[in-house]
Amino acid sequence: MNRPNMAPPTMAPWPLVMLAAPLLPFATLDGTALYLPQIPAALALFALSVATILARRLPGSALGEALLLLAGVAAAYATPLVLLTQGHALAQAGGLWLSVAGTTLLLWRVLALLADVAGPVRLAGPALFGLALVMLWEILTRGFQVPTILLPPPSLVLTAFAANAADLWDDFRQTVLISVLRGYLIGCGAGFLVAILADRVPFLARGLLPLGNLASAVPVVGIAPIMVMWFGFDWQSKAAVIVVMTFFPMLINTLAGLQSAERIQLDLMRSYGAGYWRTLAMLRLPCALPFLFNGLKINSTLALIGAIVAEFFGTPVVGMGFRISTQVARMNLDVVWATIAVAALTGSLLYGALALAERHVTAWHPSFRKR
Repeated sequence: MNRPNMAPPTMAPWPLVMLAAPLLPFATLDGTALYLPQIPAALALFALSVATILARRLPGSALGEALLLLAGVAAAYATPLVLLTQGHALAQAGGLWLSVAGTTLLLWRVLALLADVAGPVRLAGPALFGLALVMLWEILTRGFQVPTILLPPPSLVLTAFAANAADLWDDFRQTVLISVLRGYLIGCGAGFLVAILADRVPFLARGLLPLGNLASAVPVVGIAPIMVMWFGFDWQSKAAVIVVMTFFPMLINTLAGLQSAERIQLDLMRSYGAGYWRTLAMLRLPCALPFLFNGLKINSTLALIGAIVAEFFGTPVVGMGFRISTQVARMNLDVVWATIAVAALTGSLLYGALALAERHVTAWHPSFRKR
């Protein structure tokens, strides 16, 4: 359902630059430039893209127009892949790249339309944007024949992922399930408990906050080798690095959250005869929940980064950091990118899970209702 009383945004003229694409070469074959009428498959896909632009008003709704234009975008993005499959060279295909540029501008129109659609359909916008980036990555790297040692195409990364799935699972288990989770729970739990103690003993807070600022300035590459020397090459040294990286963000956010309760609320609790611990449990901790989740979300990415960097300096023959360092030395950049993709997906899922939990736990909080 569309938002009431809101007209769809007007389409900018910039996507129409793709109409000039037939005037330029669309591909080359054996050194000969080929124009659009000489390539039937490309001509059919180009005609489909243009037809979706001309017929965009027929559905009569923002969602219908977005879906129609999305079909044209898909056809245009498929054109370079079809030509590459047929053995054409695209580096000198000015018409094709002009068409791709116009199609990317057309995708902006699709995203704008989806942003004005109510309901779960709006979530398709970010997903389409990410998919478009991957498609452009594939098209540009293959079309301009970028050396795989510099930047492999996503298709090659996916092939490496499938071929090394067992090793990548072992790396995930060692880095995330063993090192990250343990270090994350210890670091966040210790930061929370010390924050409660520092709130109870004010001079302790005044002494810990400068240390927190100092610890945040220490690079992880500086403390990782020290932790490896202290705790050995197994998960304990990685967990120690994670604890150092996550302790102070959790401490600082918890202290800030505990101070967020308003004076009138504290006075009301005192008028009821509530002591420190009852006030803490019934007022101050609930008010601090947005700050607590902020610290947890920040630490979810810091923990993964800390574990991977720490594995560069010593680890069993398994782990994401170990895989990246060894495969870079062997020039297997596709495996490196597959490992990076696993790490990025893991970090995004951890952050998303915490954000979802925050939405359910703090839906009552005024700060959440203002978003």
